[in-house]
Amino acid sequence: MKILKDILYKTGIEDVIGSTNLAVEKITFDSREVEKFTLFVAVKGVNVDGHQFINKAIEQGAEAIVCEDLPAELNPKITYVKVQNSKRALGIIASNFYDNPSEKLTMVGVTGTNGKTTVATLLFNLFKAMGHKTGLLSTVENRIADKIIPSTHTTPDAIQLNSLLAKMVENGVSHCFMEVSSHAIDQDRIAGLVFDLGIFTNITHDHLDYHKTFNEYIKAKKKFFDNLSEEAKALINIDDKHGEVMVQNTKAKVYTYAMKTLADFHVKILENHFDGMLLSIDGQEVWTKLIGEFNAYNILAVYGSSVLLGKDKMVVLTNISLLEPVEGRFQYFKTENNIAAIVDYAHTPDALQNVLETIKKIRTGNEKLITVVGCGGDRDKEKRPSMAKIASEYSDKVILTSDNPRSENPETIIDEMRTGVEPQNYKKVLSIVNRREAIKTASALASEGDIILVAGKGHEKYQEIKGEKFPFDDYEELKNALNILHK
Repeated sequence: MKILKDILYKTGIEDVIGSTNLAVEKITFDSREVEKFTLFVAVKGVNVDGHQFINKAIEQGAEAIVCEDLPAELNPKITYVKVQNSKRALGIIASNFYDNPSEKLTMVGVTGTNGKTTVATLLFNLFKAMGHKTGLLSTVENRIADKIIPSTHTTPDAIQLNSLLAKMVENGVSHCFMEVSSHAIDQDRIAGLVFDLGIFTNITHDHLDYHKTFNEYIKAKKKFFDNLSEEAKALINIDDKHGEVMVQNTKAKVYTYAMKTLADFHVKILENHFDGMLLSIDGQEVWTKLIGEFNAYNILAVYGSSVLLGKDKMVVLTNISLLEPVEGRFQYFKTENNIAAIVDYAHTPDALQNVLETIKKIRTGNEKLITVVGCGGDRDKEKRPSMAKIASEYSDKVILTSDNPRSENPETIIDEMRTGVEPQNYKKVLSIVNRREAIKTASALASEGDIILVAGKGHEKYQEIKGEKFPFDDYEELKNALNILHK
C-alpha cells in the first residue's frame, strides 16, 4: 500500500482538490479495472480519452483521480489531481508506486527501426553467459532471468513496465535490456525510467500510419536520447545519416559505432556465409553464427555496449562467438537436398532489402531465389509498393501473400503491393492470398540448391485476420512443406 502524496512526486501537478493523504493499493488508466483503493489516471489515448470514464471509475470505487482536465462537476468525496500531461504523469506515478525499480537496475534501452530485438536479445544472452542475472523486455518475449513472460507490445504500458522491472529487482536481476519503440516514447510509456545506456541502431521508413511524417518519427526516437541524464551513455550507429541528429540535445556522453566511417567501435566483414560470418571488431577476429551486414552492425552494437558497461573486450568477443541467432531473424536451415530456407521478420522496405542483399552476396547466382512476402493490414500503406518492388528486383520468383491482414481485405493489400513491381518483373510475381498455400507453392517451386525466403512475420506464432489470431508459424510451415516435398 502507498500513500497518494508519495507517488505524485515529479508528476507536474497544476492543482489539487481534496486530500492526498489517501491509501493507494492499485493504479490504472482503464476504468474497468478500478476497485477500492485504486488511483485512476485519465489518459488521452490515440482512440479513447480516459477523461470520459472518470465518473465510471468513481462508481467502481476510485477515491482519487489524476487528469489533465478537471470535470465540470466535482465530487466532494473525491480527490482530483490536475497535471500538465497525464500520460507522462502515469509513467512517473507507476515508477514511484513500484519504488523506482529502474534506478536499481543497469537499464539499457535499444531504439531504431531495425535491429532492436536482435541487439536487446543478444545482450540479454551475452550478459547471462557472462554470469549476470538478466532481464529482457522485447517484441518476442519478456524475460526475468529464466522465466518467460509472453509479450503483447514492443514496449508494455507504463504500469506493466514498472511491475516487470520491480519483479526483476525482487529476483536479483542486475541488468535489464529493453526495446524502446517510437510509440512508447511518443506515448510517454517510459516516463520516469532511468536509463544507464541508450543505443540507436538506424532509422528508416516505418510506422507512418501512426507518426504521419518521417520527421515526426525521427523526433519520437530522438526524444529518448533527449531525456537521458548526464550520468548516462549513448551509443549511436554513425553510419546512419540520422545518428548524429539523435544525440544533438542529449546530456549523455556519446559514443559511436560504424562499419564505413571512423568511430569508437569499428567492424569489418572478412567472410560471409549462410552459416555465419568472420568479423574483425576493433582489430580482433571473431566468428559469429549470425549472418549479413545488418547483423555485423547488431553484433558491433552489442560489443560496444558491453565494453561501455565495463566488460573486458576479449571476454565479450569470446562470448559473442557462442551466441545463437535470434528467433525469426534470418533463421536458417537446409534440407537434405540442399535447399536453403530462411525466415526473417523483415517487414519494412529497408529490412527486406538488407536481407535480400545479404542473400545476394552469399549466393552463387546459379540457384533460384524464391521470396514469399506480404504486408500487414491497418498499418503504414505507403511501404506496400516498395516491399513488392524490392522483392521482385532481388528475387527470381516472388509470391505476394497475406501477412497479418487484420481488418483489411488481403487481396486489396496485395493489389497495392503489386503497383510497385516494375514492368520487367511482372512475370516473376505470383499472388496467393492464403499464406500457408504461398509457402507450400514456394517449396514446390524450389529445386536442389535453391533458396527460399519467407519474410514479414519472423518469430510470430499467429496470423491476425478480422480481429482473430490464428496459430501460424512461418518457420514450422516452411519446414513442414519442404519435408513433405523434398524428402
